[in-house]
Amino acid sequence: QLQASGGGLVQAGGSLRLSCAASGFNFDDYGFGWFRQAPGKERERVSCISSHESITRGYVDSVKGRFTISRDNAKNTVYLQMNSLKPEDTAVYYCNTVGLTYSWGQGTQVTVSS
Repeated sequence: QLQASGGGLVQAGGSLRLSCAASGFNFDDYGFGWFRQAPGKERERVSCISSHESITRGYVDSVKGRFTISRDNAKNTVYLQMNSLKPEDTAVYYCNTVGLTYSWGQGTQVTVSS
């Protein structure tokens, strides 16, 4: 099970940190991604992080330099630090394994006002 939280309403230029708490499986074995879906648009993956000791990260071009993904294996949690937020970042944000192993859940709403 994956539970995303930490969304909210923020002004453009502001920051939020999303959390994704995992339970019921061996967290360490999986790479994870943060995904988002804006109204009328398809869901897209914005960032991912590997499961390996030497962590690798990936970002979609639109968030590079602004978003940072991290994980805490001791807490079974994946984070997405979002800085310099823009109105176009407004979406419901979800987390899942890179292989989309689990159901999406409700996600967490991020709204960025201009």
